[in-house]
Amino acid sequence: MPRRRQVRTNRHMGGSGSDGTEDSDSSAEREQTNSSESDGNMTKRQRLTRASTRLSQSSQDTPDLKRATDHDESPPLTPTGNAPSSESELDISSPNASHDESQAKDPASRDSDKDLSHRPKRRRCHETYNFNMKCPTPGCNSLGHLTGKHERHFAVSGCPLYHNLSADECKVKAVSREKQEEDVKPQEESNSRHATRHQTPTSKQSRYKEQVAEMRKGRNSSLQKEQKEKHMEHRQTHGNTREPLLENITSDYDLELFRKAQARASEDLEKLRIQGQITEGSNMIKTILFGRYELDTWYHSPYPEEYARLGRLYVCEFCLKYMKSQTILRRHMAKCVWKHPPGDEVYRKGAISVFEVDGKKNKIYCQNLCLLAKLFLDHKTLYYDVEPFLFYVMTEADNTGCHLVGYFSKEKNSFLNYNVSCILTMPQYMRQGFGKMLIDFSYLLSKVEEKVGSPERPLSDLGLISYRSYWKEVLLRYMYNFQGKEISIKEISQETAVNPVDIVSTLQSLQMLKYWKGKHLVLKRQDLIDEWKAKEIKRGNSNKTIDPSSLKWTPPKGT
Repeated sequence: MPRRRQVRTNRHMGGSGSDGTEDSDSSAEREQTNSSESDGNMTKRQRLTRASTRLSQSSQDTPDLKRATDHDESPPLTPTGNAPSSESELDISSPNASHDESQAKDPASRDSDKDLSHRPKRRRCHETYNFNMKCPTPGCNSLGHLTGKHERHFAVSGCPLYHNLSADECKVKAVSREKQEEDVKPQEESNSRHATRHQTPTSKQSRYKEQVAEMRKGRNSSLQKEQKEKHMEHRQTHGNTREPLLENITSDYDLELFRKAQARASEDLEKLRIQGQITEGSNMIKTILFGRYELDTWYHSPYPEEYARLGRLYVCEFCLKYMKSQTILRRHMAKCVWKHPPGDEVYRKGAISVFEVDGKKNKIYCQNLCLLAKLFLDHKTLYYDVEPFLFYVMTEADNTGCHLVGYFSKEKNSFLNYNVSCILTMPQYMRQGFGKMLIDFSYLLSKVEEKVGSPERPLSDLGLISYRSYWKEVLLRYMYNFQGKEISIKEISQETAVNPVDIVSTLQSLQMLKYWKGKHLVLKRQDLIDEWKAKEIKRGNSNKTIDPSSLKWTPPKGT
């Protein structure tokens, strides 16, 4: 027993950087003197001696060994470059995976003459394609991808056949798009350096704008008889299993823009699939039945898996509970007593009402609202932690109840004075002025609170368009009513509750901010003001405006 402890001591000394030759020789002498012991003990001592010898020899290169060991002990990276969040991201295809991993971490089992860089990389389970999955498009072999960057696809969004293209055509289009992006990138970088000084478009931009206008003028206003017959024949043959023929419906320029948007959306979905957030070919809700509307979804939402894999969801438009079938929804509607959102009604004018819902008091409703909103928002990340937020839900009333139009949420205590955290107008109410009403209502609350507000970034694509349009309208209205000679951005901010940064960016986009003799000047462009006023007169007395006198609300105290 004392001899065995001595061998372990030598092994530890060799691994810590002591003289390896002397240790290995003394171990060999002890092995010869104990030759009369049993074969089992001899085997153990020989194994320990060999380990001691290898560690003693490798101790001469201790820094390299330490770096290699540190490298092996670090968690394996996923294809996205992040440490795996669960064991499911590791390779589980080999039944000896855990045994191989332990051998890789053991320095004694590694050959000293092999470099770590030549060891084969272990494949992650979601890097490989699941060949049992197939594209749902009839007649498709799952080869190719709409983006032209992948060899296979598993969803309609990436299917070339569904989009009436071939895999080779997608690759050619991808190459042409990359060339166009390379040409545009240097121009964008040069334009963004001195944005405040160079507001007028360059000659190249003006020529390009004229070219686009010419291309759009040359489009066919109506389809020829042969083209109509071709479109009808395609629809009768393939039905909803193929995209309708889009040629000759609009200009080639607009069609190419639409194709680019399709490819970009397909690439985003492919990234989600690679990251494991959605599985190949399924687990994405495609449509929802909401009241009397059937809505096509735009993005993935983390509903429970047993609901997401159905592809179609049935949602109560009053309490927002989600169900699996029409029968369950019909039974629920017969029992559901809700006819409006929970919370306090803080605004009412005509059929339009706004309810203030506390995420702490009505947690389930707010969570369901967030899950529903994620189907139509790309950048939304809040689903379940709703307690620190207030939700302002806009509805339109009729004889059946208050129907959800849209909503926005805001933090109860925002240190950066964000007056909106997330904003959404339901698809069936888009392009009717409700988005601007929600934005105007959020700034009305900021005025009552005597604060300057701004939406939380990043904004969705449609949200950014709506906010820019609102800021433009607010500034032009202020300019129209302004009678003085000198204007201050600070005064505009205090009167409109719009953040000065948002005011400056809007003035730049309208080319109303110039840099002259070391100062920034605000120009009053009468042509833009007259154009806005003409639209206001044409619009008439619309009921899609917020009336401050109809607000019955006091700022909530800190909670």
